[in-house]
This record gives sequence, C-alpha cells and structure tokens, in this order.
Amino acid sequence: MPTTLTLKNIPDDVYDRLKLAAEMHRRSLNSEAIVCLESVLAPARIATGERLARARELRAGLSAAKFKARDIDAMKRQGRP
Repeated sequence: MPTTLTLKNIPDDVYDRLKLAAEMHRRSLNSEAIVCLESVLAPARIATGERLARARELRAGLSAAKFKARDIDAMKRQGRP
C-alpha cells in the first residue's frame, strides 16, 4: 500500500532541478521524485546473461546492409587518439 511522504526544507536549487526534470519528462513533481528515489534506492539489476541476450536481440534486428560491424568499430574510434 502506497504511503504519503511530506518533504520540508528542500533547498531551492534541488527543487528547481526536480521541477525542471519533471517538466522534461512530462511528469508531476511527485512522480519525478518517486522515479528519482526508485533509481537511487532500488536500481534495476539485470543479470549479465539477460543483458547480453537483449544486446544480441537488438543487434539482430538491425539491417546488416546499414550497420556493418567494421563500420561501427570505425565510428567508435573516430576522434580518439
């Protein structure tokens, strides 16, 4: 069951950043605060195998004609010393 939490004495700069983030994400201040708390207190842990499977799935969905591994590697190296 959800619980109500009242925050007091929030520093102005923190409030302003939260408000801006809420606007950017098209959320209420309350929803943005919940998302921020969840991301810090309960980060999503994805098993390595799941992460690799998802990456392979995404890569398989790409057109081979548009994205070749050597081209991607070259782009990643661009601008690096």
